[in-house]
Amino acid sequence: MVVRSRWMPFASFSLMSEFVPAVGQEYWHCDMKRGFQRVRKKEPAIAAILNQDTTVQRIGLLAQQGVYEFHQDDRLLDDVNCVNRVARSLKLEDESLVVRERVLQVLDNYYNQPVLRGKKILKLSRGDEGMPTPLEVRADNLSFKLFAAIDCLFLEENGTLHILDFKTGKSDFDLRQGYVYLLTASYLYPNQRAVASFYNLESCKWSEPITASPLQLNAIQSNLARIAQKHDAQTQQYRKNSTEFGQIFPPNPDQSRCKHCQFHSVCNFSAWEVSA
Repeated sequence: MVVRSRWMPFASFSLMSEFVPAVGQEYWHCDMKRGFQRVRKKEPAIAAILNQDTTVQRIGLLAQQGVYEFHQDDRLLDDVNCVNRVARSLKLEDESLVVRERVLQVLDNYYNQPVLRGKKILKLSRGDEGMPTPLEVRADNLSFKLFAAIDCLFLEENGTLHILDFKTGKSDFDLRQGYVYLLTASYLYPNQRAVASFYNLESCKWSEPITASPLQLNAIQSNLARIAQKHDAQTQQYRKNSTEFGQIFPPNPDQSRCKHCQFHSVCNFSAWEVSA
């Protein structure tokens, strides 16, 4: 059930994946990264890091913005110069070579295979709108705020609500994220059948449609509630005794792992800093 607005812990798919990484991503898992990003994010040095997009984040954001620009006027897709026009609107010339080349490939891919063309789009995110309004949820006697930023919503011809999430990079799709989206839809559109799917803008790979039974939605909701409670408890523990940061959010140091971590410059446990 949805409860009245009041302070409560939060949960999201992103937070869930920071507790339990997706299959194939276990090597990169480090609880301390969650501590920096979620609990110490207002400290000046850490805030400065978080204000800078990583290469991966930048590519994902600009790819999403590119799709958004293509559909501001569907006639744009009939223009043979539309890729260059969208690239200019995204100011790709100001980006690094890696970002520029990969996003240009995304734009080319989408121009040749515009998966949303002709769809009845209900919502298409630009990707930089900020945090979505959370849902206030109660599960297993625990109340929490559920955040779910949805890239695209469209109606299929049979009236089914389709939640589409755009991806970039090589990571596999995480079924749990689809379940979180379907849980969100069950609150926002309680009387409408919904499916979720992922589409990789670089590989042009579309996942199979994801559906969920009430039992599966209840299970994911209960899991999110427990994660919200645990993260809130760890946050409060850190605020009571900040010297226990490394015990509350234990590090997982490794030279390769730490080298690619955005927080290695402020992490006392960074194997990359020690070996450099």
